[in-house]
Amino acid sequence: MQPISEQDKRDSDPQRAAPKHSLSAGVADALAEQIRQGALAPGDRLPTEKQLTEIYAVSRAVVREALARLKSEGLITSQQGSGVFVDPNFQRNAFRIAAPTPGDSQDLEHILELMLSIEVTAARYAAQRRSDADLKKMRQALVGMEYALINDKLGDEEDYQFHQSIVQATHNPHLVALNDYLEANVRRVIRSARNNTARRYAERMAAVQSEHQAIFAAIEGGDPDAAGRAAEQHLRNAADRLRLFQAERPAPV
Repeated sequence: MQPISEQDKRDSDPQRAAPKHSLSAGVADALAEQIRQGALAPGDRLPTEKQLTEIYAVSRAVVREALARLKSEGLITSQQGSGVFVDPNFQRNAFRIAAPTPGDSQDLEHILELMLSIEVTAARYAAQRRSDADLKKMRQALVGMEYALINDKLGDEEDYQFHQSIVQATHNPHLVALNDYLEANVRRVIRSARNNTARRYAERMAAVQSEHQAIFAAIEGGDPDAAGRAAEQHLRNAADRLRLFQAERPAPV
């Protein structure tokens, strides 16, 4: 058996084998997630460089590179002789929407206004830019929703896929990113209108599906004005369904 060379030893060391920039990116991402989740609040002091090297099992050079990245992103600030802190202005600088409370009608109105502007804009651009592949995704989602209705299912995943495929058809990465953010934070509350409509009023779901088909027909036909109108009507109807569900919800005992 040949002796293991020093180069082999270095290559077998995970920290040595991994590029420094990938290690620093991992540390930066982990710290950024703590800041965004509130585990490290604005004004909080970060662990020292030595502590970070021990926590993440990396070198000081990797930690310094990670901190430099966070500083360039406006997440942290350093104070000479005091250490590194979460930027006190972080919350002011970061775009963030708290998930609306289903019972807060004013909050829901504001969210619906935001969603209305995004849905209409996305539908209009999708009608102008959609590809055959984009239309295929929309059509598949529509068929999936139809199948769900026939089998007394909600079809909420297919509903999400349909709206997502419209945003993706804009081929605007910023619209796609904003849509993903809203999906994770607020859109699921709005979708509760569709889910509760499906559970309690099967006949209304036919109207919902008809609204989806109208949006698709306008996008497929390359008519941005018609697509925008259909998207606006769909969201306004969804808002009405949500209000109806809230009105019919029994008061807590």
